[in-house]
Amino acid sequence: MPETNTSNSAVSRRNSKVGEVVSTKMQKTIVVEVTRQKAHPLYRRVVSRSKKFYAHDEKGLAHVGDVVRIEETRPLSRLKRWRLTEIIRKAALVPQVEETQAN
Repeated sequence: MPETNTSNSAVSRRNSKVGEVVSTKMQKTIVVEVTRQKAHPLYRRVVSRSKKFYAHDEKGLAHVGDVVRIEETRPLSRLKRWRLTEIIRKAALVPQVEETQAN
C-alpha cells in the first residue's frame, strides 16, 4: 500500500467568508457585510440576504469599501468572533473636488 505524504500545509479548516467593509469607526475592529443569494423556499425566486460580522483588524489595514476575507476565530469580545485574513480588493478612492464660487 503506497504511503501518502501528508504535509502540514496552510490549509485551514476554519469557516471563512468574503464581504465588504462597511465601518471602520472602532479601534482594531471592522464591520464586514457578507451578502449571499438564496432561492426562496416556496417561490424559487433568488433573494439577496446580508449579514454583518465584526472582525478583528490588528493593524488597521482595511478601509470602508474594501472587499476582504474574514476567518472564524475564538471569541475576542462580546461580538467579535472573526479576524481579517486578507484584503482581496481595495476600494477606489474618489478624489475630493473643492467647490469654488465663480463671482
